[in-house]
Amino acid sequence: MSSPSAPDPSRRTVLATGSALGGALLASGLPLTQATAADRTEATPPVGDPWRTVLDDADLVWQRMPTAWHEGPFLGNGFLGSGIYAEPGAASTAVRFNIQHSEVQDHRPEFGSLFGLARLPIGYFTLEPVGAITGLDWRLSLRDAELTGTLTTDKGTLALRALIHNDRSVLAVEVTASEGERGFRWVFHPADAISPRAAFKPLPDGYQGNPPAQVADHDGITAAVQPLLAGGQHVTAWQERTRGRTRTLYAHVAHSYPQTTALGRALTAVRRTAPLPYSALAVDHRAWWQAYYRKSFLSLPDARIQRFYWIQLYKTASAARRDAPVMATSGPWLEPTPWPNTWWNLNAQLEYWLIHGSNHLELDAITRALSEFRDNLAQETPTPYRADSLGIPRTTDPQLVNGAASTLMGYGVGVPGQDPPTPEVGNLTWALHNVWLSYRHTMDRSILQDVLFPLLRKAINYYLHFLEPGPDGKLHLPATFSPEYGGDSRDCSYDLMLLTWGCRTLLESAELLGVDDPLAPRWREVLAKRVPYPTDANGFMIGADIPFAKSHRHYSHLLAVYPLYEVTGRTPDERALIERSLAHWVGFEGALQGYTFTGAASMSALLGKGEDALGYLGELMTRFIKPNTMYQESGPVIETPLSAAQSLHDMVCQSWGGVIRVFPALPAAWADLVVHDFRTQGAFLLGARRENGATRWVRLVSEAGAPCVIRHGIAGPVDVRDGRGRPLPHADVGDGAVQVALRKGESALITAKGDRPDLTVAPVRPNEDAPRWGLPRI
Repeated sequence: MSSPSAPDPSRRTVLATGSALGGALLASGLPLTQATAADRTEATPPVGDPWRTVLDDADLVWQRMPTAWHEGPFLGNGFLGSGIYAEPGAASTAVRFNIQHSEVQDHRPEFGSLFGLARLPIGYFTLEPVGAITGLDWRLSLRDAELTGTLTTDKGTLALRALIHNDRSVLAVEVTASEGERGFRWVFHPADAISPRAAFKPLPDGYQGNPPAQVADHDGITAAVQPLLAGGQHVTAWQERTRGRTRTLYAHVAHSYPQTTALGRALTAVRRTAPLPYSALAVDHRAWWQAYYRKSFLSLPDARIQRFYWIQLYKTASAARRDAPVMATSGPWLEPTPWPNTWWNLNAQLEYWLIHGSNHLELDAITRALSEFRDNLAQETPTPYRADSLGIPRTTDPQLVNGAASTLMGYGVGVPGQDPPTPEVGNLTWALHNVWLSYRHTMDRSILQDVLFPLLRKAINYYLHFLEPGPDGKLHLPATFSPEYGGDSRDCSYDLMLLTWGCRTLLESAELLGVDDPLAPRWREVLAKRVPYPTDANGFMIGADIPFAKSHRHYSHLLAVYPLYEVTGRTPDERALIERSLAHWVGFEGALQGYTFTGAASMSALLGKGEDALGYLGELMTRFIKPNTMYQESGPVIETPLSAAQSLHDMVCQSWGGVIRVFPALPAAWADLVVHDFRTQGAFLLGARRENGATRWVRLVSEAGAPCVIRHGIAGPVDVRDGRGRPLPHADVGDGAVQVALRKGESALITAKGDRPDLTVAPVRPNEDAPRWGLPRI
């Protein structure tokens, strides 16, 4: 495996970057206008760059020393990551720059994904001033993905700039020292190359850590070579260059298995980069990041949440790339954790939801990984079913391998009706829902044909081996496991809900692809005859044998509500079932965690309850989100803040069921809101403006010519016009929605009849000020 260079843009990447006329205008700072000779809104000079305004406002600041990973700045590019905070136990004498990499792992499958295939810690640099640290003033610029600022000591100052280069995957830290601090130094501390889980769980029999790293000079470049017992190595190489009063550290990490080529690659990367001054290195790095943000825009009047949202976009691009490993639970910033790999029973799914609405499909590692490593999924499926079935274990390495399966070393794909191993069998189907979302948001047929349909067919096939008719004439599942609740249950809601979604999606996909699949009658039979989801007076049960009766952070028993949107409240009884189930779930305190509240917020948004959704996000922010917007349980867990951004998306726009819903669940306090190039299902780019509690205009650009039904939220009769201001034929389909026929590349603008609103997209004013994220002065 090699460290990244910028990948060639795929068709999906290209689709995700453009927005026809509207995107081009806004990217140049011009307002969005409809323009015909008869009805023209003249372009007015832009007040300022809206992206620069919201991004600069969202920068994190530190006027106090961060003492842990969840307080400090973080840099990354999907592969190399660095968290920055005081050296534990030496806060006044050193600052730690952690060095971790998403490709660095062990390769001993006999010890499972949690030990033998685990992410391995690499080490860290300490920046050690001459004097004792007395203060700091740092700023993490989201727009440039750089940390800048000053470290003050009793001997002088250290002015620093730091980035992890987007393409070169090099950590560069430039330090300009005052006279009294010219003797500061950098020290590298290799970590023990052992699974981080070893600090939390007993070691498997026969497992031992890898030998110590070997540090040596290589013609002026220092390298720490970490040999692996299984073969291969990972290498951290670095060099410091002096230019006048500045000294710049350049560091790169490479990993290779089973070859020992990482050393040569690491040395080459540093040798090619170190001759570049920091300012020169930063030019194309900043350009990438600034183009990244311009793919979408969102502004709302809650300053704290707006800043949080833009930080999550920064965090996602720091942790994810299409060609990088699917994010482990901690992203690239490995810290002590019992979860040193990728988790598939919720974490991976939630990590990537926000890429769809925010128009960042170029970060979609899940679709790429499931496609690339599908043969490994077959090997992870129990042997009798490998010929026609697929499954994914609860935990895997980046190649989707679990290795030895036990509760100590890893959790494999179980067999319904058997235990051990734990019969947790629905995780691949849920992961493929993410792939389906990527298809629906791009309408890229290759995703449907090459990835979703063939993999989902085999994932559902696994269920079909065990589905059997009961005395009631219904189809039933033997006992399976609902993630994390404990205990196995017949007709487990988690699996019945995924099975239902899978069969319906396969039938729809076969029709779209023109496939006459011999299994289609069986899929129809499942939809017609499967047993109803188990419910009781409190709502959805875990399964037929297990009521929901204790505090539980996971919403595995509610997937039909969210994110599958199979049960949406179409009837009063169905709505009451959702409300009852949601209230019962969050009513048990004790085991609730951060993502409990993101799920509850999104379910409330489904019901149109914006005040409730905001309340749940407020609980999350108050109780769980850390100063730098990270989140922890026993260790770092990245999915929760990222899924909070998706909850915000669900409040602003929903597009399930073939209908685009604009501002479906906004609280009253959000009277003003603007969104631009928000990507919806059907491959539409949405722009909309809310003013004084009313929607003023909605604009759609079609990338694929898909059917378009939009619930616009504008009271009374509407005008629908094309990109040149001409009336567009449309049909009122009831419930505040119109149907518009748009061909690929065409756009529609919806306004109140006779209204000619200002279409400039600009940030909205906050209702009140809020402290910045980070550690501002108290």
